[in-house]
Amino acid sequence: MEQRKEEKNKYSIIIPTYNERLNIALIVYLIFKHLRDVEFEIIVVDDGSPDGTQEVVKQLQQVYGEDHILLRPRPKKLGLGTAYIHGLKHASGNFVVIMDADLSHHPKYLPSFIKKQLETGASIVTGTRYVQGGGVHGWNLMRKLTSRGANVLAQTLLWPGVSDLTGSFRLYKKSVLEDIISSVVSKGYVFQMEMIVRASRKGYHIEEVPITFVDRVFGSSKLGGSEIVEYLKGLVYLLVTT
Repeated sequence: MEQRKEEKNKYSIIIPTYNERLNIALIVYLIFKHLRDVEFEIIVVDDGSPDGTQEVVKQLQQVYGEDHILLRPRPKKLGLGTAYIHGLKHASGNFVVIMDADLSHHPKYLPSFIKKQLETGASIVTGTRYVQGGGVHGWNLMRKLTSRGANVLAQTLLWPGVSDLTGSFRLYKKSVLEDIISSVVSKGYVFQMEMIVRASRKGYHIEEVPITFVDRVFGSSKLGGSEIVEYLKGLVYLLVTT
């Protein structure tokens, strides 16, 4: 019964990219490797990368087929939240996965997300670094403490009902994602936090799967001091509006 259910589901995997030429081919290969018996499509939303990311994606389309890999570029950097909205417009699946292109989210966890959703009927399955079996690899102690502290602060103030608020590796029922994303106003780093808080406030069934977050393999991190300030502003905004 469960197998039949899995066969008729389709998973649209939205991957926003900016200068991910060195990572995109590997993550696509790993998705195909780990999702052998699942119908899926990969939607790459590239924000005008100058490093040739789009050219690599076009080569991947020749290998895997344009029905499996959709390139839906935008002219310039327009923010993470709007990248998901853009990708969602092109998604033909009844489930949507959002994940990063930089290999910090390993596709080996995708079967666990799908299995958890099938077992529980959850509207959202989110990866978490902060339960047994989860973790972070490649961060120094200060970054781990900053991330943990930010998460604890948000937990204390917002009571979202999930252990990892800022994680960006999630599976959504498409209809649920469309509903939540329409009421989210945050951009960038705070976007993920607002998404899960709004989902919790709306009463959607959320499940968690432990993941190990690996610091990016190639390229430079896009998180800096301005993102931390943005995070704190976002926290105050959510405290007032949710």
